[in-house]
Amino acid sequence: MENFYIEGSTYIPRVDFNSETGVLEIEGESYHEFTMEFFQPMFDWINQYLKTDGRTITMNFKMSYFNTSSSRRFLEILEKLDSYNGKVVVNWYYEENDIDMLESGEEYAEDVETLVFNLIPY
Repeated sequence: MENFYIEGSTYIPRVDFNSETGVLEIEGESYHEFTMEFFQPMFDWINQYLKTDGRTITMNFKMSYFNTSSSRRFLEILEKLDSYNGKVVVNWYYEENDIDMLESGEEYAEDVETLVFNLIPY
C-alpha cells in the first residue's frame, strides 16, 4: 500500500500517513470551506489501511487551529480508529499554554473507548 501525503499550506494541514510504520500524522491549521472534499481521500486511505487487522497504529495530531467542520472530520478519523482490531495510540500535541487545544483533546479522548489517548504539551 502506498503512503499518503499532503503538503500543508494556508488553511490546509500537513498530512503524512505512512503505511510501513503505521504512523499517521496531521499537523498545522485546518479551516478551509470544503472539508469533506479535502478529508475524503484520507478516509479512503484509512479505510483501506484498516482492512488488515492487528497492526500497531500511532496517530499524531499536532494542530495549532481547526474550525468546527474540521473538528467533525477529526472525530470521524478517531471513530474509524476506535473500531479497529489492533493497537492504536493517539498522541494529541498542544502548546503548553493553549487551553482550547488541550480541552479539544480531552473531549476527543472522552469520545473514544479503545484508543490509548495521550495529551502531550510542547
